[in-house]
Amino acid sequence: MQTYCGTGTCARLAALCTYFTALAFGADPALTIYNQNFAVVREIFPLDLKAGNNTVRFSGATAQVEPDSVILRDPTGQRTVQVIEQNYRNDPVSRERLLNLYEGKTIEFSVRNPDGTYRTVSGKIVRSGYVSRYQAMTPYNGDYQARQAGMAPGGPAQPLIEMDGKLQFRLPGEPIFPALGDDTILKPVLDWILYSAQPARFDAELSYVSGGMTWSSDYNIVAPETGDTLDLVGWVTLDNQSGKQFDRAHIKLMAGDVNKVQPQNQPTRMMVSAGAAGGYMEPQVTEKTFEDYHLYTLPQPTTLHDRETKQVEFLRASGIQSKRLYVYDGMRPGGNYNAYQDIRQMQQYGTQSNPHVWVMREFANSDANHLGVPLPKGRVRFYRRDQDGQVEFTGENEIDHTPKDEIVRVYTGNAFDITGERRQTKFQSQVQPGGWADESFEIKLRNHKKEAATVRVVEHLYRWTNWVITQESATHRQVDSRTVEYEVALQPDEERTLTYTAHYTW
Repeated sequence: MQTYCGTGTCARLAALCTYFTALAFGADPALTIYNQNFAVVREIFPLDLKAGNNTVRFSGATAQVEPDSVILRDPTGQRTVQVIEQNYRNDPVSRERLLNLYEGKTIEFSVRNPDGTYRTVSGKIVRSGYVSRYQAMTPYNGDYQARQAGMAPGGPAQPLIEMDGKLQFRLPGEPIFPALGDDTILKPVLDWILYSAQPARFDAELSYVSGGMTWSSDYNIVAPETGDTLDLVGWVTLDNQSGKQFDRAHIKLMAGDVNKVQPQNQPTRMMVSAGAAGGYMEPQVTEKTFEDYHLYTLPQPTTLHDRETKQVEFLRASGIQSKRLYVYDGMRPGGNYNAYQDIRQMQQYGTQSNPHVWVMREFANSDANHLGVPLPKGRVRFYRRDQDGQVEFTGENEIDHTPKDEIVRVYTGNAFDITGERRQTKFQSQVQPGGWADESFEIKLRNHKKEAATVRVVEHLYRWTNWVITQESATHRQVDSRTVEYEVALQPDEERTLTYTAHYTW
């Protein structure tokens, strides 16, 4: 379904007309791909039914269809399609499968002679070595079952061929099979028994859930030589590993954490990310809210080949105002402790110093900031133009699904020329009567840059929930019940020292 950028009744009506016209007269498939390795596939399937039961076969399903998700219906709602029985077969013919079909039988093999000519020999297939798709996806419970099947643990079985009264664990040559039987299939099929009260001929809509398809988003952000005004290009990467090619498919992308029960031992795939594109153009993908998620629609049909990765630009924005933040969180916890009483009397807990100052990039996802669109989760890469005009990579990280008007904050690395040092200068405690503890820290920050920088110092009050800052060299801001922050402005080549004392009671 094509979605137009314009608003109003005419635009929506035109989009609906385009959709239903495609359903009625076209055979173009429609895909809604989720970023969780599955998709909903919709295809037009012509039916010519007689009164009573009808045997119908559909051989265009993916290799990873979920058979119990199949819906077959009349998109106009004028007819009811009653499925009496459905059978799904996903064991397409292959050399190994044909060997399996001819187990116990004698076939011919083509053997190459040393002089390059060929001769034909006969051999009986005692065992084919074929492993079904289900067996291939099922782990073995110990070596015993593998040995019983003539297999190495985790590997396929060896073929066993009888020739001239002797057995060998290999094929003597290239097998030559008789013609295909009526029960063999060349690709996955759905077989139905459909009941119709009267003869009917119409285009039915077939929908099902299939694994093997997913999408991801990637963002390339470029900053100028100086300043923090950003240009952003967003890409979506489509990955089709479903075992089927979709020609001229109408594609939608669903963004959000849709709950779906995943089968065990499901393989995961690494996504290929796209690079920056040259030239400026209008965004190619439109977006709308759907339920509690967001739906992105590609503007025109596209062919998605099996085992293909395809990139499409879906967002382009410039003039985004951002902030570069320096954050120093100097505490390193001294082990895993689950209770406050474990650390009340441990003077050395949390006193190991982290020298790294984090570099964070922050910007508002708002209309006023030339953005203001829901951002699907994905990888964000940051670049900055050098004085010679070249773009240099400055860090990357991932963001979660970010709604409109929220703040995007991304850690991009550690500052080279700004360092921190944190040490405990005082610790006193008393258990009874009325437990308390006093703890003091000294944080030193050094700026070796040629320009001024402001560092946000994060301190964690971890000894107990009741605390008060009794002395400090700067004013803190309380973030939550256990965290405070200080802002320290540093001039070029300046070192500043921050001190504070916390008093705990329990």
